[in-house]
Amino acid sequence: MTQTLRHNRKTAYRLSGWFLLLAVFFAAAAFTGCDPALFFARKSHLADLVSDMLRPDLSYLPKILTPLFYTLQMSVCGTILGSVLGLLTAPFGTVSLRFPVVLRRLVRFVIQVLRSFPALVLALLATFLFGLGTFAGTFAITLYTFAIMTKLTYEDADAANTAAYLALRSMGCAPFPAFIHAVLPEILPSYLTNALYLLETNVRQSSILGYVGAGGIGLILNEKISWREFQKVGAILLVLFLTVCVIESISRYLSALIRREFLVQTVSGAKRKRHLTLLGTGILLVFFVCLAAQTPPDFSHTSPETLKSMIGGLLQADWAFFFSTKKDGLFYLLFETVCISITGTGIGALLAFPFAFFSPRRFAPAPVCAVFRLLVIAIRSIPFLIYGLIFIRVSGPGAFTGVLTLAMCSIGLLTKRFTECLDMLDPGPYRALLAMGVSPLAAIRHAVLPQIAPAFASAVLYRFDVNIREASVLGLVGAGGIGAPLIFAMNKYNWSRAGAILLGLILLVWIMDVVSGKLAEK
Repeated sequence: MTQTLRHNRKTAYRLSGWFLLLAVFFAAAAFTGCDPALFFARKSHLADLVSDMLRPDLSYLPKILTPLFYTLQMSVCGTILGSVLGLLTAPFGTVSLRFPVVLRRLVRFVIQVLRSFPALVLALLATFLFGLGTFAGTFAITLYTFAIMTKLTYEDADAANTAAYLALRSMGCAPFPAFIHAVLPEILPSYLTNALYLLETNVRQSSILGYVGAGGIGLILNEKISWREFQKVGAILLVLFLTVCVIESISRYLSALIRREFLVQTVSGAKRKRHLTLLGTGILLVFFVCLAAQTPPDFSHTSPETLKSMIGGLLQADWAFFFSTKKDGLFYLLFETVCISITGTGIGALLAFPFAFFSPRRFAPAPVCAVFRLLVIAIRSIPFLIYGLIFIRVSGPGAFTGVLTLAMCSIGLLTKRFTECLDMLDPGPYRALLAMGVSPLAAIRHAVLPQIAPAFASAVLYRFDVNIREASVLGLVGAGGIGAPLIFAMNKYNWSRAGAILLGLILLVWIMDVVSGKLAEK
């Protein structure tokens, strides 16, 4: 009787949670003005634009190669520098390694602040300090990578077995060397895999930094979209798609190599050391080639007065704007940003779920898998601001465009994450049910979903966290949210208004982190 009551109570809690989630989603969709009828009524605008881009101007390809190199240069340098700095900083933010509490809190506070800002905002700030060019873009990608890699690394270190670390500390070993010898070997595979994933992400981030003068392929992409030369836009996106395909293939190969070298016990220590030496040498060679071609910073427009005005304005926020509840006030704009993120993430997750089941070979024939994998890579290779510029011609300026943009971006990332989960699940129960004559859908319902539900939920929460930051700059293309006021305030040197918006973003991301953490625990 007691067990039945507990089961019924648990079921009731689960159902109430789903009803609450659906209520929040539909409320957010209503607030952002989501109107599927409008989208389908104007779908011809999207079809005409896409048809032009699907006929790329191949004669324009030679002019793309140099900006593409600068984009890759920013991505490689920023990813490597940020990952190394993250590895050096992460131990000080790890609870289980028992560094001074003040230092740990300081590190976590700095990381929380940096994680609140999209790469585009960091790049715009960098252009005020270092001038236009790829140095500002590399600086922004470095900070962006540093914040993410530090957080991921100290979370991995907290989850690692610290017995060997504590033993070395009790023998008099200093904290950081003890971390290097006892904890790093355990978390190194995850660290390298995260760095490879961020490299792929940073290519897309770098491709839009030209919008704020930070160099790369974004400069010509913005120019051709503004001139409505969509066949040349198609050529640029084709090059980005091929680049992402190559990087993903390299990343997949290196990830498999890392797993084999670290997880397979038959690999000898000498062989593992030789392979890692070759891998490290290759990475350093690529890094120094990219670094040698880096554009030097331009400090000609930077003066102590400029820095004083910037820092003073950022520290003395526009409190009237910060506490305003009007439609053009900070609270309304941040609330709109959250609603855009909720709706876009929900729609993206709903569409990514069936997409994911057509990608693994255990659920679909090989030709179907190949087609869907290429489709997902194509979706992921297009930067989010480009989706905004495309959809604004269909749905017009406003929050609905932001929702469509984040939905497309969410489909790409979530399908990839969901597919990885499906590739790693135990297929035994699913095959057993099929052998018993159960239909494929029923077998998925009873044998697959229980295994992957926690990983799916974690992926959706992670994408929501990303969407909060990306939604904060979608206003740059008229897609609603806090982005447009932030960019306009910075371009007009209204640093007190920019400081209020940045403080609001920090608080918003912190609140969302707390909420996501509570949901993840449940």
